[in-house]
Amino acid sequence: MPTIFAANESRVLVNGNPIEGVRTLAYRRAQARESVYAVGSAERIGVVSGNAVFEGQLRVASTAQALDEIPADTSFQISAVLSHADLRMTVTLDECYLQEKSFDMSVGGHGESVYSFTATRAREERG
Repeated sequence: MPTIFAANESRVLVNGNPIEGVRTLAYRRAQARESVYAVGSAERIGVVSGNAVFEGQLRVASTAQALDEIPADTSFQISAVLSHADLRMTVTLDECYLQEKSFDMSVGGHGESVYSFTATRAREERG
């Protein structure tokens, strides 16, 4: 049976401070890989791994003052405590740097800020 975390039961923290109005938290890990082939063969015999890059976005209703106040060249940490009933998983993104901030507001809606960031590592802990 899959574990389904509920957004309305979860919370996101930046440097330990809760962020209000979180609409979306998304992150991805991209790993550089190179195939290794034997001489005279077209079949791969191995893989060499290279750099890993973590990228993410945090979408917030209006703005997140905690992120707006972080100086440009200062790292921060994002933690998400994902919950559903008694199940918990904490996702921690270490040494994050803000890459881009955008703001969007449509007619009849409310403003949303999107904070794009990179991270040195991501840790997932179930408990």
